Amino acid sequence: MIQEILSKLRPELTARQLEQFSTYYEMLVDWNTRVNLTAITEPEDVVNKHFIDSLAAEPYLSKGASVADVGTGAGFPGIPLLIVRPDLKLTLMDSLQKRLVFLEAVLKELDLPAECVHARAEDAGQNPRYRERFDAALSRAVSALPVLCELTLPLVKVGGVSIAYKGDAGEEFAASQNALNVLHASAKRIAVSADYGVRELVLLKKLAPTPKQYPRKAGTPAKNPL
Repeated sequence: MIQEILSKLRPELTARQLEQFSTYYEMLVDWNTRVNLTAITEPEDVVNKHFIDSLAAEPYLSKGASVADVGTGAGFPGIPLLIVRPDLKLTLMDSLQKRLVFLEAVLKELDLPAECVHARAEDAGQNPRYRERFDAALSRAVSALPVLCELTLPLVKVGGVSIAYKGDAGEEFAASQNALNVLHASAKRIAVSADYGVRELVLLKKLAPTPKQYPRKAGTPAKNPL
């Protein structure tokens, strides 16, 4: 079922990739009975709203890019992107250990290499191991854009990009101008074709190093956005 739906939408996918997506779906539905991973479980909905949606950023990731998926949850968008782009050096970050156990099981079953990191974005952004170390950061269904700027841009190298998956981003985009100024980034909106509503990517390009006081301590960016 999953393979049939996917092959119609992305005919370039190989038999191996279709098999990986199918296994991912089966594990997602199985583990979802024990760990809160997603409210979306119908095959067609998972394909469209999780798998295909996750792949929207693929054209904006350079070959061999180091990528942080911030607040990855059930592995979206990172794992679908890794299935179609095994050249990516992927780090999956989440604050809930139970989700990371699921992600590690998926990666093992799909024979895909990625690092799983148990951390809040605010802490990772101040950790020398992760600060300004990635070519790209991804965030999907995590926070409003002004907050995402502070959570993700500290992880990205100068010249790198943070990509936020959004619906209609108009209001959030307008509200992000101060955060962009403070954190030295520019932004642009890119429309994504989708059959289930308005979808956009917001590309945040990092123009200069992040001031050392950002990100602020865990919880502060959401309570008091820039």
